[in-house]
Amino acid sequence: MNHVLDTLGMPYTDPYYATPPPRIIRPVQGNGPITDLTLIDLQCGGYTAGGIVGSSPAALTAGPVAAGSTVSLRWTLWPESHSGPVITYMAKCPTAGCSTYLPGTAAVWFKVQATGRIGNSSVWGDTPLMTAGNSYSYTIPSCLAAGSYIVRHEIIALHAAWAYPGAQFYPSCHQIQITGSGTSTGPSNKVAIPGVYAPTDPGITYDMYTAQPYTIPGPAVFTC
Repeated sequence: MNHVLDTLGMPYTDPYYATPPPRIIRPVQGNGPITDLTLIDLQCGGYTAGGIVGSSPAALTAGPVAAGSTVSLRWTLWPESHSGPVITYMAKCPTAGCSTYLPGTAAVWFKVQATGRIGNSSVWGDTPLMTAGNSYSYTIPSCLAAGSYIVRHEIIALHAAWAYPGAQFYPSCHQIQITGSGTSTGPSNKVAIPGVYAPTDPGITYDMYTAQPYTIPGPAVFTC
């Protein structure tokens, strides 16, 4: 089953509304990148330099969606210069749900999807998003236990990544309720965000203008 989450213009436009409508997406404070791997902004957005440290929970949770389903995310048109991988992580929320949950620096995240460079070509994970109206999909692992989860979906733009800090991170987090009879809560070796990436990782410092293999940063994709 495929589910489409329309994220066009949300929630970056929230600062321009006197009373922002409730969202399933945690607030993103602008459309600029995050380049400092130590900031909590790397998790779900934020603008620490401007006094907004990290993001905050969304009021709503999407779903219910069955484990094993595919979820499609609609982006606004992505600039052609900002090529790079698309990576998706998940974290299980407490029994009370996601509406008050902040993971902080706890190691609760696991990777469920990643698309990097296709061979040595100019085609990247985010290349489809450079065509208007396109979306990007991830599949919820079929063995996941029912409950509420945060899904962290990011693009890493590599056009200036030949030295650190050069890679540009664009994370967005949405909340989703999963159903099913699975019992897994993901791998035992979960990661913290920030903390999952280091400046010296080959997928963080990388010259995209040369024909060389690309290593997607972070842990392996979790499979059931």
